[in-house]
Amino acid sequence: MYVGIDVGTSMVKAAAFDATGRELAVAARPVGLSLHGGVVEQDMEEVYGAVVAVLGEVTERVPGPVELAGLTGQGDGVWLVDAQGRPVRAAASWMDGRAHELVDRWLADGTFETVFRRTGSAMFPGCPGPLLAWLDRHEPRALDTAKAALYCKDMVFQRLTGAGLTTDVSDASMPFLDPRTRAYDDGVVELLGLAHRRGLLAPVSDPVATAGARGEGLPSGTRIANGPYDLPACALGAGVTSPGDGLLIVGTCLASLVATTGLDLTGEPAGLYISTDRPGHWLRAMPAMVGTAALDWVLSTTGVRHDEVDGLLAATPPGAHGVGVLPYFAPSGERAPFVEPRLRAELSGVSLESTRGDLVRATCEGIGYAARHCLEAAGLTGNLAVCGGGTRSSAWMRLLADVLGRPLRVVEGEVGARGAVLAAAERYGVALDAVAWTRPTAVVEPDPDRTAFYTRGYEEHLQRLAQARARR
Repeated sequence: MYVGIDVGTSMVKAAAFDATGRELAVAARPVGLSLHGGVVEQDMEEVYGAVVAVLGEVTERVPGPVELAGLTGQGDGVWLVDAQGRPVRAAASWMDGRAHELVDRWLADGTFETVFRRTGSAMFPGCPGPLLAWLDRHEPRALDTAKAALYCKDMVFQRLTGAGLTTDVSDASMPFLDPRTRAYDDGVVELLGLAHRRGLLAPVSDPVATAGARGEGLPSGTRIANGPYDLPACALGAGVTSPGDGLLIVGTCLASLVATTGLDLTGEPAGLYISTDRPGHWLRAMPAMVGTAALDWVLSTTGVRHDEVDGLLAATPPGAHGVGVLPYFAPSGERAPFVEPRLRAELSGVSLESTRGDLVRATCEGIGYAARHCLEAAGLTGNLAVCGGGTRSSAWMRLLADVLGRPLRVVEGEVGARGAVLAAAERYGVALDAVAWTRPTAVVEPDPDRTAFYTRGYEEHLQRLAQARARR
Protein backbone atom coordinates (compact mmCIF):
# COMPACT_ATOMS: atom_id res chain seq x y z
CA MET A 1 0.00 0.00 0.00
CA TYR A 2 1.18 3.50 -0.90
CA VAL A 3 -0.12 6.62 0.83
CA GLY A 4 -0.21 10.18 -0.45
CA ILE A 5 -0.91 13.17 1.82
CA ASP A 6 -2.20 16.43 0.34
CA VAL A 7 -2.37 19.35 2.80
CA GLY A 8 -4.71 21.70 0.95
CA THR A 9 -5.79 25.21 1.81
CA SER A 10 -9.23 24.24 3.10
CA MET A 11 -9.06 20.44 3.11
CA VAL A 12 -6.44 17.93 4.24
CA LYS A 13 -6.58 14.54 2.53
CA ALA A 14 -4.81 11.21 2.61
CA ALA A 15 -5.25 8.61 -0.10
CA ALA A 16 -4.15 4.97 -0.24
CA PHE A 17 -3.19 3.29 -3.54
CA ASP A 18 -2.22 -0.22 -4.55
CA ALA A 19 0.85 -0.96 -6.67
CA THR A 20 -1.10 -0.39 -9.92
CA GLY A 21 -2.24 3.09 -8.87
CA ARG A 22 -5.80 2.07 -8.03
CA GLU A 23 -7.24 4.35 -5.35
CA LEU A 24 -8.20 2.21 -2.36
CA ALA A 25 -9.42 4.73 0.21
CA VAL A 26 -9.52 8.46 0.89
CA ALA A 27 -9.86 10.30 4.19
CA ALA A 28 -10.44 14.05 4.40
CA ARG A 29 -10.79 16.68 7.08
CA PRO A 30 -11.54 20.41 6.63
CA VAL A 31 -9.26 23.06 8.12
CA GLY A 32 -10.16 26.65 8.84
CA LEU A 33 -9.03 29.91 7.34
CA SER A 34 -9.06 33.14 9.33
CA LEU A 35 -9.91 36.08 7.03
CA HIS A 36 -10.00 39.66 8.24
CA GLY A 37 -9.10 42.87 6.44
CA GLY A 38 -7.05 41.16 3.72
CA VAL A 39 -5.18 39.04 6.30
CA VAL A 40 -5.57 35.29 5.69
CA GLU A 41 -4.05 32.94 8.28
CA GLN A 42 -4.18 29.32 9.40
CA ASP A 43 -3.63 27.54 12.68
CA MET A 44 -0.64 25.23 12.22
CA GLU A 45 -1.65 22.93 15.05
CA GLU A 46 -5.09 22.46 13.49
CA VAL A 47 -3.48 21.68 10.12
CA TYR A 48 -1.03 19.17 11.61
CA GLY A 49 -3.75 17.57 13.71
CA ALA A 50 -5.83 17.08 10.57
CA VAL A 51 -2.88 15.39 8.84
CA VAL A 52 -2.44 12.89 11.70
CA ALA A 53 -6.18 12.23 11.80
CA VAL A 54 -6.60 11.47 8.07
CA LEU A 55 -3.49 9.32 8.04
CA GLY A 56 -4.80 7.30 10.95
CA GLU A 57 -8.17 6.89 9.29
CA VAL A 58 -6.91 5.83 5.88
CA THR A 59 -4.34 3.37 7.24
CA GLU A 60 -6.98 1.75 9.47
CA ARG A 61 -9.41 1.36 6.57
CA VAL A 62 -6.91 -0.40 4.30
CA PRO A 63 -5.18 -3.39 5.89
CA GLY A 64 -1.57 -4.15 5.12
CA PRO A 65 1.76 -2.35 5.63
CA VAL A 66 2.47 1.09 4.19
CA GLU A 67 5.26 0.57 1.69
CA LEU A 68 5.88 4.27 1.06
CA ALA A 69 4.31 7.68 1.73
CA GLY A 70 4.57 10.94 -0.18
CA LEU A 71 3.67 14.40 1.08
CA THR A 72 2.48 17.46 -0.79
CA GLY A 73 0.56 20.60 0.14
CA GLN A 74 -0.27 24.21 -0.59
CA GLY A 75 2.62 26.41 -1.64
CA ASP A 76 3.74 29.95 -0.80
CA GLY A 77 2.73 31.76 2.39
CA VAL A 78 4.98 31.88 5.46
CA TRP A 79 4.94 29.15 8.14
CA LEU A 80 7.23 30.38 10.92
CA VAL A 81 8.50 27.71 13.30
CA ASP A 82 11.03 27.45 16.12
CA ALA A 83 13.96 25.01 16.29
CA GLN A 84 11.59 22.16 17.26
CA GLY A 85 9.27 22.87 14.36
CA ARG A 86 6.57 24.39 16.59
CA PRO A 87 4.57 27.44 15.46
CA VAL A 88 5.87 30.91 16.32
CA ARG A 89 2.65 32.52 15.10
CA ALA A 90 -0.26 31.62 12.84
CA ALA A 91 0.72 30.71 9.31
CA ALA A 92 0.27 33.48 6.74
CA SER A 93 -1.57 31.92 3.79
CA TRP A 94 -0.73 32.28 0.10
CA MET A 95 -4.11 34.06 -0.13
CA ASP A 96 -2.96 36.78 2.27
CA GLY A 97 -3.10 40.33 0.90
CA ARG A 98 -1.48 42.46 3.62
CA ALA A 99 1.75 42.98 1.67
CA HIS A 100 0.06 44.45 -1.41
CA GLU A 101 1.52 47.92 -0.79
CA LEU A 102 5.03 46.46 -0.86
CA VAL A 103 4.28 44.71 -4.15
CA ASP A 104 2.85 47.97 -5.52
CA ARG A 105 6.05 49.77 -4.52
CA TRP A 106 8.27 47.10 -6.08
CA LEU A 107 6.20 47.19 -9.26
CA ALA A 108 6.71 50.94 -9.46
CA ASP A 109 10.44 51.07 -8.68
CA GLY A 110 11.53 48.13 -10.85
CA THR A 111 12.33 45.70 -8.02
CA PHE A 112 9.52 43.38 -9.11
CA GLU A 113 10.82 43.09 -12.68
CA THR A 114 14.42 42.67 -11.55
CA VAL A 115 13.46 39.73 -9.35
CA PHE A 116 11.58 38.10 -12.22
CA ARG A 117 14.48 38.50 -14.63
CA ARG A 118 16.78 36.79 -12.11
CA THR A 119 14.57 34.01 -10.77
CA GLY A 120 11.60 33.65 -13.12
CA SER A 121 9.25 34.40 -10.22
CA ALA A 122 6.64 37.14 -10.40
CA MET A 123 5.97 38.04 -6.78
CA PHE A 124 2.48 38.50 -5.40
CA PRO A 125 1.37 39.59 -1.90
CA GLY A 126 1.00 36.04 -0.57
CA CYS A 127 4.43 34.74 -1.55
CA PRO A 128 7.31 34.58 0.97
CA GLY A 129 9.26 37.62 -0.24
CA PRO A 130 6.60 40.28 0.37
CA LEU A 131 5.21 38.50 3.44
CA LEU A 132 8.61 38.23 5.13
CA ALA A 133 9.36 41.87 4.30
CA TRP A 134 5.99 42.90 5.78
CA LEU A 135 6.58 40.86 8.95
CA ASP A 136 10.06 42.32 9.27
CA ARG A 137 8.53 45.78 9.33
CA HIS A 138 5.47 45.06 11.48
CA GLU A 139 6.18 41.92 13.53
CA PRO A 140 9.98 41.74 13.86
CA ARG A 141 9.76 39.82 17.14
CA ALA A 142 8.08 36.92 15.37
CA LEU A 143 11.00 36.70 12.95
CA ASP A 144 13.49 37.10 15.81
CA THR A 145 11.90 34.13 17.57
CA ALA A 146 11.64 31.90 14.50
CA LYS A 147 14.25 29.41 13.41
CA ALA A 148 12.88 28.97 9.90
CA ALA A 149 10.28 30.31 7.49
CA LEU A 150 8.92 27.07 6.07
CA TYR A 151 6.22 26.16 3.61
CA CYS A 152 3.17 24.17 4.67
CA LYS A 153 4.35 20.68 3.72
CA ASP A 154 7.79 21.34 5.26
CA MET A 155 6.21 22.00 8.65
CA VAL A 156 4.21 18.77 8.39
CA PHE A 157 7.23 16.75 7.22
CA GLN A 158 9.36 17.94 10.13
CA ARG A 159 6.63 17.08 12.63
CA LEU A 160 5.95 13.65 11.11
CA THR A 161 9.62 12.65 10.94
CA GLY A 162 11.71 14.79 13.28
CA ALA A 163 13.93 15.62 10.28
CA GLY A 164 15.68 18.96 9.93
CA LEU A 165 13.96 22.20 8.94
CA THR A 166 14.34 21.93 5.17
CA THR A 167 12.40 22.43 1.97
CA ASP A 168 12.49 20.95 -1.52
CA VAL A 169 13.45 22.63 -4.78
CA SER A 170 9.85 23.17 -5.94
CA ASP A 171 8.67 25.20 -2.95
CA ALA A 172 11.95 27.13 -2.88
CA SER A 173 11.26 28.31 -6.45
CA MET A 174 9.19 31.31 -5.26
CA PRO A 175 10.72 33.88 -5.08
CA PHE A 176 14.36 33.42 -4.02
CA LEU A 177 15.62 30.44 -6.05
CA ASP A 178 17.75 30.85 -9.17
CA PRO A 179 16.24 28.18 -11.48
CA ARG A 180 19.56 27.74 -13.30
CA THR A 181 21.75 27.07 -10.26
CA ARG A 182 18.93 25.60 -8.07
CA ALA A 183 20.31 27.67 -5.17
CA TYR A 184 19.03 30.79 -3.41
CA ASP A 185 19.96 34.08 -5.10
CA ASP A 186 21.35 36.13 -2.23
CA GLY A 187 21.20 39.22 -4.42
CA VAL A 188 17.42 38.89 -4.54
CA VAL A 189 17.26 38.40 -0.78
CA GLU A 190 19.23 41.61 -0.35
CA LEU A 191 17.15 43.46 -2.95
CA LEU A 192 14.01 42.75 -0.90
CA GLY A 193 15.65 44.08 2.26
CA LEU A 194 15.91 40.65 3.87
CA ALA A 195 19.65 40.02 4.01
CA HIS A 196 19.52 40.11 7.82
CA ARG A 197 16.80 37.43 7.68
CA ARG A 198 18.65 35.15 5.26
CA GLY A 199 19.05 32.50 7.96
CA LEU A 200 15.28 31.94 8.01
CA LEU A 201 15.28 30.45 4.51
CA ALA A 202 15.15 26.69 4.89
CA PRO A 203 18.00 24.79 3.24
CA VAL A 204 17.07 23.08 -0.03
CA SER A 205 18.06 19.50 0.67
CA ASP A 206 17.31 15.81 0.20
CA PRO A 207 13.52 15.53 0.66
CA VAL A 208 13.52 12.08 2.25
CA ALA A 209 13.56 11.06 5.91
CA THR A 210 16.42 8.67 6.69
CA ALA A 211 14.79 7.37 9.86
CA GLY A 212 11.26 7.38 8.45
CA ALA A 213 8.07 8.46 10.21
CA ARG A 214 7.99 8.85 14.00
CA GLY A 215 4.71 7.01 14.50
CA GLU A 216 2.13 9.83 14.38
CA GLY A 217 -0.45 8.93 11.75
CA LEU A 218 1.97 6.58 9.97
CA PRO A 219 3.63 3.49 11.45
CA SER A 220 7.05 4.22 12.92
CA GLY A 221 9.83 3.90 10.36
CA THR A 222 7.59 4.30 7.30
CA ARG A 223 9.55 5.71 4.38
CA ILE A 224 8.23 9.16 3.51
CA ALA A 225 9.32 11.89 1.09
CA ASN A 226 8.63 15.63 1.26
CA GLY A 227 7.24 17.35 -1.79
CA PRO A 228 6.95 18.54 -4.44
CA TYR A 229 4.23 21.01 -3.45
CA ASP A 230 0.71 20.71 -4.77
CA LEU A 231 1.06 22.24 -8.26
CA PRO A 232 4.01 20.13 -9.47
CA ALA A 233 2.65 17.12 -7.54
CA CYS A 234 -0.57 17.37 -9.55
CA ALA A 235 1.45 17.59 -12.76
CA LEU A 236 3.17 14.32 -11.86
CA GLY A 237 -0.13 12.75 -10.84
CA ALA A 238 -1.68 13.74 -14.17
CA GLY A 239 1.28 12.50 -16.23
CA VAL A 240 2.36 15.97 -17.40
CA THR A 241 6.11 15.57 -17.85
CA SER A 242 6.79 15.96 -21.61
CA PRO A 243 7.75 19.47 -22.84
CA GLY A 244 4.73 21.32 -24.21
CA ASP A 245 2.13 19.27 -22.34
CA GLY A 246 0.01 21.13 -19.82
CA LEU A 247 -2.25 20.78 -16.81
CA LEU A 248 -5.18 22.90 -15.70
CA ILE A 249 -6.07 22.55 -12.02
CA VAL A 250 -9.64 23.72 -11.47
CA GLY A 251 -9.42 24.08 -7.71
CA THR A 252 -9.48 26.90 -5.18
CA CYS A 253 -6.57 28.27 -7.19
CA LEU A 254 -6.92 28.12 -10.99
CA ALA A 255 -3.47 26.84 -11.88
CA SER A 256 -2.07 26.39 -15.38
CA LEU A 257 1.19 24.46 -15.78
CA VAL A 258 3.22 23.61 -18.86
CA ALA A 259 6.26 21.32 -18.83
CA THR A 260 9.35 22.84 -20.42
CA THR A 261 13.09 22.40 -20.84
CA GLY A 262 13.69 26.06 -21.66
CA LEU A 263 13.83 29.20 -19.54
CA ASP A 264 12.47 32.42 -21.00
CA LEU A 265 12.71 35.32 -18.57
CA THR A 266 11.59 37.92 -21.12
CA GLY A 267 8.07 39.21 -21.69
CA GLU A 268 5.60 40.45 -19.10
CA PRO A 269 6.73 39.33 -15.64
CA ALA A 270 4.10 36.88 -14.41
CA GLY A 271 3.80 33.41 -12.95
CA LEU A 272 6.91 31.44 -12.15
CA TYR A 273 9.22 28.67 -13.22
CA ILE A 274 8.92 25.75 -10.80
CA SER A 275 12.08 23.71 -10.52
CA THR A 276 11.53 19.95 -10.52
CA ASP A 277 13.53 16.97 -9.29
CA ARG A 278 15.01 16.70 -12.79
CA PRO A 279 17.62 19.43 -13.42
CA GLY A 280 16.93 21.24 -16.68
CA HIS A 281 13.21 20.52 -16.46
CA TRP A 282 10.75 23.11 -15.18
CA LEU A 283 7.05 23.77 -15.03
CA ARG A 284 6.03 27.14 -16.43
CA ALA A 285 3.27 27.99 -13.97
CA MET A 286 0.50 30.55 -14.24
CA PRO A 287 -1.42 30.06 -10.99
CA ALA A 288 -4.36 32.46 -11.13
CA MET A 289 -5.60 33.40 -7.68
CA VAL A 290 -9.20 32.21 -7.85
CA GLY A 291 -10.78 29.18 -9.52
CA THR A 292 -13.62 27.27 -7.84
CA ALA A 293 -13.57 29.87 -5.06
CA ALA A 294 -15.09 32.37 -7.50
CA LEU A 295 -17.90 29.99 -8.41
CA ASP A 296 -18.44 29.11 -4.74
CA TRP A 297 -18.92 32.80 -3.95
CA VAL A 298 -21.46 33.22 -6.74
CA LEU A 299 -23.33 30.07 -5.69
CA SER A 300 -23.43 31.20 -2.07
CA THR A 301 -24.55 34.71 -3.01
CA THR A 302 -27.32 33.48 -5.34
CA GLY A 303 -28.42 30.55 -3.19
CA VAL A 304 -27.56 27.93 -5.80
CA ARG A 305 -26.48 24.47 -4.60
CA HIS A 306 -23.48 22.72 -6.12
CA ASP A 307 -25.68 19.90 -7.38
CA GLU A 308 -27.72 22.43 -9.39
CA VAL A 309 -24.76 23.72 -11.44
CA ASP A 310 -24.88 21.15 -14.25
CA GLY A 311 -28.60 21.70 -14.78
CA LEU A 312 -28.21 25.49 -14.90
CA LEU A 313 -25.30 25.25 -17.35
CA ALA A 314 -27.35 22.95 -19.58
CA ALA A 315 -30.36 25.29 -19.50
CA THR A 316 -28.43 28.52 -20.21
CA PRO A 317 -26.95 29.18 -23.67
CA PRO A 318 -23.31 30.10 -24.37
CA GLY A 319 -22.81 33.79 -23.69
CA ALA A 320 -25.20 33.72 -20.71
CA HIS A 321 -27.65 36.13 -22.36
CA GLY A 322 -24.99 38.86 -22.42
CA VAL A 323 -23.88 38.56 -18.79
CA GLY A 324 -20.10 38.65 -18.36
CA VAL A 325 -17.81 38.09 -15.39
CA LEU A 326 -14.20 39.11 -14.88
CA PRO A 327 -13.44 36.47 -12.21
CA TYR A 328 -10.79 38.29 -10.16
CA PHE A 329 -12.36 37.80 -6.72
CA ALA A 330 -9.21 37.40 -4.59
CA PRO A 331 -8.54 40.04 -1.89
CA SER A 332 -4.94 40.20 -3.11
CA GLY A 333 -5.87 40.78 -6.76
CA GLU A 334 -4.37 38.68 -9.53
CA ARG A 335 -0.93 37.16 -10.10
CA ALA A 336 -1.19 35.31 -13.43
CA PRO A 337 -0.74 35.78 -16.31
CA PHE A 338 -0.17 39.34 -15.04
CA VAL A 339 0.19 40.91 -11.61
CA GLU A 340 -2.40 43.44 -10.46
CA PRO A 341 -2.72 43.44 -6.64
CA ARG A 342 -5.72 45.80 -6.73
CA LEU A 343 -7.71 44.15 -9.52
CA ARG A 344 -11.21 43.08 -8.51
CA ALA A 345 -14.02 41.08 -10.08
CA GLU A 346 -16.56 42.77 -12.34
CA LEU A 347 -20.02 41.78 -13.58
CA SER A 348 -21.43 43.27 -16.77
CA GLY A 349 -24.59 42.95 -18.81
CA VAL A 350 -26.78 42.20 -15.78
CA SER A 351 -30.43 43.29 -15.87
CA LEU A 352 -33.67 42.49 -14.10
CA GLU A 353 -34.15 39.75 -16.69
CA SER A 354 -30.88 38.00 -15.79
CA THR A 355 -31.26 34.65 -14.08
CA ARG A 356 -29.20 32.68 -11.60
CA GLY A 357 -28.26 30.43 -14.50
CA ASP A 358 -26.87 33.42 -16.38
CA LEU A 359 -24.68 34.37 -13.42
CA VAL A 360 -23.45 30.81 -12.95
CA ARG A 361 -22.66 30.27 -16.64
CA ALA A 362 -21.02 33.69 -16.98
CA THR A 363 -18.79 32.87 -14.00
CA CYS A 364 -17.80 29.50 -15.45
CA GLU A 365 -17.12 31.12 -18.81
CA GLY A 366 -15.07 33.89 -17.19
CA ILE A 367 -12.95 31.32 -15.35
CA GLY A 368 -12.51 29.47 -18.65
CA TYR A 369 -11.30 32.65 -20.37
CA ALA A 370 -8.86 33.27 -17.53
CA ALA A 371 -7.59 29.69 -17.92
CA ARG A 372 -7.09 30.16 -21.68
CA HIS A 373 -5.17 33.38 -21.02
CA CYS A 374 -2.89 31.58 -18.56
CA LEU A 375 -2.30 28.51 -20.74
CA GLU A 376 -1.42 30.62 -23.76
CA ALA A 377 1.01 32.68 -21.67
CA ALA A 378 2.56 29.48 -20.27
CA GLY A 379 3.28 28.16 -23.78
CA LEU A 380 0.92 25.19 -24.10
CA THR A 381 1.55 23.30 -27.35
CA GLY A 382 0.82 19.66 -26.48
CA ASN A 383 -1.82 17.65 -24.66
CA LEU A 384 -3.86 19.18 -21.86
CA ALA A 385 -4.88 17.36 -18.69
CA VAL A 386 -7.36 18.77 -16.18
CA CYS A 387 -7.94 17.90 -12.55
CA GLY A 388 -9.34 19.42 -9.35
CA GLY A 389 -12.72 19.80 -7.74
CA GLY A 390 -14.20 21.45 -10.82
CA THR A 391 -13.94 18.17 -12.75
CA ARG A 392 -16.93 16.87 -10.77
CA SER A 393 -19.13 19.03 -13.02
CA SER A 394 -19.37 17.30 -16.40
CA ALA A 395 -21.17 20.32 -17.87
CA TRP A 396 -18.37 22.65 -16.76
CA MET A 397 -15.79 20.31 -18.32
CA ARG A 398 -17.64 20.46 -21.65
CA LEU A 399 -17.78 24.25 -21.35
CA LEU A 400 -14.03 24.40 -20.62
CA ALA A 401 -13.20 22.17 -23.60
CA ASP A 402 -15.22 24.53 -25.81
CA VAL A 403 -13.64 27.70 -24.38
CA LEU A 404 -10.12 26.29 -24.62
CA GLY A 405 -10.75 24.73 -28.02
CA ARG A 406 -8.91 21.48 -27.28
CA PRO A 407 -9.57 18.01 -25.84
CA LEU A 408 -9.34 17.69 -22.07
CA ARG A 409 -7.73 14.61 -20.48
CA VAL A 410 -9.76 14.49 -17.26
CA VAL A 411 -7.86 12.95 -14.34
CA GLU A 412 -10.12 12.39 -11.36
CA GLY A 413 -9.42 11.36 -7.80
CA GLU A 414 -6.65 12.56 -5.51
CA VAL A 415 -4.22 13.68 -8.20
CA GLY A 416 -1.92 15.62 -5.87
CA ALA A 417 -1.61 12.69 -3.47
CA ARG A 418 -0.98 10.40 -6.43
CA GLY A 419 1.82 12.66 -7.66
CA ALA A 420 3.32 12.81 -4.17
CA VAL A 421 3.56 8.99 -4.15
CA LEU A 422 5.14 8.93 -7.62
CA ALA A 423 7.72 11.51 -6.50
CA ALA A 424 8.45 9.52 -3.34
CA ALA A 425 8.87 6.32 -5.39
CA GLU A 426 11.39 7.98 -7.69
CA ARG A 427 13.35 9.37 -4.76
CA TYR A 428 13.50 5.98 -3.01
CA GLY A 429 14.09 3.98 -6.18
CA VAL A 430 10.75 2.13 -6.01
CA ALA A 431 9.56 0.99 -9.45
CA LEU A 432 6.01 2.11 -10.24
CA ASP A 433 4.31 2.23 -13.66
CA ALA A 434 3.76 5.99 -14.04
CA VAL A 435 1.70 5.53 -17.22
CA ALA A 436 -0.77 3.26 -15.45
CA TRP A 437 -0.88 5.53 -12.41
CA THR A 438 -1.73 8.62 -14.49
CA ARG A 439 -4.20 7.22 -17.07
CA PRO A 440 -7.10 9.70 -17.67
CA THR A 441 -10.59 8.75 -16.58
CA ALA A 442 -12.21 10.53 -19.54
CA VAL A 443 -11.43 12.68 -22.59
CA VAL A 444 -13.78 15.60 -23.31
CA GLU A 445 -13.77 16.82 -26.92
CA PRO A 446 -14.67 20.43 -27.83
CA ASP A 447 -17.59 21.31 -30.09
CA PRO A 448 -16.28 23.29 -33.13
CA ASP A 449 -19.26 25.68 -33.33
CA ARG A 450 -19.16 26.54 -29.62
CA THR A 451 -15.38 26.92 -29.78
CA ALA A 452 -15.78 29.47 -32.58
CA PHE A 453 -18.32 31.36 -30.45
CA TYR A 454 -16.03 31.34 -27.43
CA THR A 455 -13.03 32.46 -29.46
CA ARG A 456 -14.91 35.68 -30.13
CA GLY A 457 -15.94 35.82 -26.47
CA TYR A 458 -12.32 35.41 -25.41
CA GLU A 459 -11.28 38.45 -27.45
CA GLU A 460 -14.04 40.46 -25.76
CA HIS A 461 -12.84 39.18 -22.37
CA LEU A 462 -9.31 40.42 -23.10
CA GLN A 463 -10.68 43.83 -24.07
CA ARG A 464 -12.71 44.13 -20.86
CA LEU A 465 -9.69 43.01 -18.85
CA ALA A 466 -7.45 45.63 -20.47
CA GLN A 467 -10.01 48.32 -19.60
CA ALA A 468 -10.23 47.10 -16.00
CA ARG A 469 -6.43 47.09 -15.64
CA ALA A 470 -6.22 50.59 -17.07
CA ARG A 471 -8.54 51.85 -14.32
CA ARG A 472 -6.26 50.51 -11.53
